[in-house]
Amino acid sequence: MHVTVAFNPSHLEIVNPVVEGSVRARQHRRRDHDGSQVLPVLIHGDAAFSGQGVIQEVLNFAETRGYGTGGTVHIIINNQIGFTTSDPRDSRSSLYCSDVVKMLEVPIFHVNGDDPEAVCFATEIALEYRMKFKKDVVIDLICYRRLGHNEQDEPMFTQPLMYRRIHSHPTPRKVYADRLIGEGVVTEAEADQMVAEFRDALD
Repeated sequence: MHVTVAFNPSHLEIVNPVVEGSVRARQHRRRDHDGSQVLPVLIHGDAAFSGQGVIQEVLNFAETRGYGTGGTVHIIINNQIGFTTSDPRDSRSSLYCSDVVKMLEVPIFHVNGDDPEAVCFATEIALEYRMKFKKDVVIDLICYRRLGHNEQDEPMFTQPLMYRRIHSHPTPRKVYADRLIGEGVVTEAEADQMVAEFRDALD
């Protein structure tokens, strides 16, 4: 399997049509007419997905003869803090950030980011759906941003209540490790050893 990561030096979601065009060109070069060899995967922010017009524009081309790529897997990293608004009533008119994709009548999976097994399961279903039906599919990954947007951003300034709760909430790794320990799959020492081994490998 060959993986190509697109450069995204510009703003947020404008890379999406670039990726779709690149995928379409690769499919054309390979004579991959149904998209069974080349698969586009787009990673979005929740506020950008609901708030940027380029999303709707790309979705409108998804099933056209000249621009379609046989379906795209969309992964929304839904950290619930786009546009520095913590109340969805102030950030969009729809209930879910993914509602704009309903125009294509394709599946949307809302998944808890604190449950890695559910995330893997939803991802497997999404990939199987795309490969069988050759249509877009969306994974709305409900999670949170633990740190600021960049080294100068302190989210406690704009979201004090939300970030008080986030700082007291265990990380997904800790939540999953505690679950596996409770089920007797691993011991606490084994879970800690996995973390140490992974950090050693990174070093």
